Amino acid sequence: MSQPIVWIHGDDLSPQNPALLRYPHAPAIWVWDDQLLQEWQISLKRIVFIYECLLELPVTIRRGDPVHELQRFAQAHEADRVATTDSPSPRFNQIADAIEADLEIEICDGPEFAAIEGYVDLKRFSRYWKTAQQWAFEPTSRGH
Repeated sequence: MSQPIVWIHGDDLSPQNPALLRYPHAPAIWVWDDQLLQEWQISLKRIVFIYECLLELPVTIRRGDPVHELQRFAQAHEADRVATTDSPSPRFNQIADAIEADLEIEICDGPEFAAIEGYVDLKRFSRYWKTAQQWAFEPTSRGH
């Protein structure tokens, strides 16, 4: 089996990303998702924050359709699978499902930030935090 590529997404922009740690020599990619940029109207401050995080990572940065870019990147590196970390994002699930048509996807578990129960609005951090803050300082099931 060949080495995978590592897909970095907005829910784990850390040098301690479990997929990066599991495959430290694998080529990694971040894709600025045109659909998310347009639909969610991400602020310039958020884009700069993400970019500054990416500068700390061994990652190739692209822009466009994540499925297409991940497939192209995997093909260029002769990879048959994509390693990434899990995300609660519906957009993540759409992309992961589409990738699985051509490539195996390996989801690397990371530490759980908060064991949130019920619906979580992921469109804005402030909405997410309003729900998450009550669980954020409690121990998680993984002891992190």
